[in-house]
Amino acid sequence: MRNLNLKQLRAVQAIKQHGTIVAAANALGLTPPAVTIQLKLLEEDAEIVLFDRTNEGLRPTAAGLAFLDAAQMIEERLRLLNDEIDALKGLRTGSLSLGVVSTAKYFAPQMMATFAKDHPDIAVKLIIGNRAEIIESLKSHSVDLALMGRPPRDVPLRSAVFGDHPLVMIAAPDHPLASSRDITKERIARENFLIRESGSGTRISLEIFLSELPGRLDDLGTEMSSNETIKQAVMAGLGVAFISAHTIALELEVGRLVILDVIGMPIRRQWFSVVRTDRTMSPAMQAFQNFLARKGAQCLPSIDRLYPFTGT
Repeated sequence: MRNLNLKQLRAVQAIKQHGTIVAAANALGLTPPAVTIQLKLLEEDAEIVLFDRTNEGLRPTAAGLAFLDAAQMIEERLRLLNDEIDALKGLRTGSLSLGVVSTAKYFAPQMMATFAKDHPDIAVKLIIGNRAEIIESLKSHSVDLALMGRPPRDVPLRSAVFGDHPLVMIAAPDHPLASSRDITKERIARENFLIRESGSGTRISLEIFLSELPGRLDDLGTEMSSNETIKQAVMAGLGVAFISAHTIALELEVGRLVILDVIGMPIRRQWFSVVRTDRTMSPAMQAFQNFLARKGAQCLPSIDRLYPFTGT
């Protein structure tokens, strides 16, 4: 494949993204015949079909996916090269694609603002998703670095802790347990839980907490798609929720939610920054990693201020 070039790889990327030759051509500013020729030349050179023609559009074959992965890695290396050249020139510039799980969106903007004061010429793009979406972004190289509460085991990653991640049980202020102290695990287990989707970090922690109670995990509670929805449902009196303390600062301050005094809580986890082990660290990525090590914990809401009970 000595005749392989960037134009061909970018045509393959555009076809994958848009699904048709016409749409890919529009995105690239080319004519459909020009994109067709690029694809044909690449398939002839590789002696293999890269896309299946279906009623729903063009779908990459296994070979197509291999080319797409290579194209992504080449694009990343070219961007890294640009950052490295700027660093050699003495320019403190660059870009960073930062993925954060949805729970982290409550502090990520403050973190970005603090980072920008030290590195005003590094552009940070923020990508927010649930745990599964951020893991997929890491797998596809769509993000340079991610912030999450529990790094996955099926992706080759380097991870580093940058702060504590306390998880608490919340209820509406008029809930019968709102003024109770030392609530047992057995007592709280009788409540209706409002929970995130299967696989989320908070849900997994709740399952571990309740796992010793026979049958309790068979019908854990009412599943909801976001922390915001869960908070609104708790305020409406639909149940209690196990949630990151970093998501509820405002609601606690205005008296819309309370933290329940459950024995064994808060459960203290940690926040991690993760990057793929097969990624070369760009100057921008290294700068953000260094920032997290120095100031990351300072950008997190203080559990001592949020937690209302003494002795915690």
